[in-house]
Amino acid sequence: MTGPSHHQGPTTTSVLIVEDEDSIRDSLAELFDVERVEVVSAADTTAALAALRERDFDLVVTDLRLAGKHDGGLQVMAAATMLSPDAAVIALTAYPNEMVRLAAHRLGATHFVQKPADLLVIASIAARHGIPSALSSHID
Repeated sequence: MTGPSHHQGPTTTSVLIVEDEDSIRDSLAELFDVERVEVVSAADTTAALAALRERDFDLVVTDLRLAGKHDGGLQVMAAATMLSPDAAVIALTAYPNEMVRLAAHRLGATHFVQKPADLLVIASIAARHGIPSALSSHID
């Protein structure tokens, strides 16, 4: 787990990125590395659960399949629902199917995005929840 990037101000929001692919995790963290947003990144379920126990998040972006485990992201969503109940949750997957989508929604996913994920789509979802990103100026 990487520590938070510190862009604190009067109304700091917090984003948890949970993704086992380094390049995707880094791209998502960079997307939210803006003023008034604190980003925490986790590469696996264990790190994500630890981060969720430490603080509340406003947005959780998690891959559904973490380190080859089909339910890793579902575990993260279940924990987020209990520990950060007001967070918007974006579930990412390269393996979409209706059963997984339904399970994700039951566990608190507010949005379901198929990989390869368009960063503008993720930024737009975040903006609807009041969370700024590096692409905020490109969102209508």
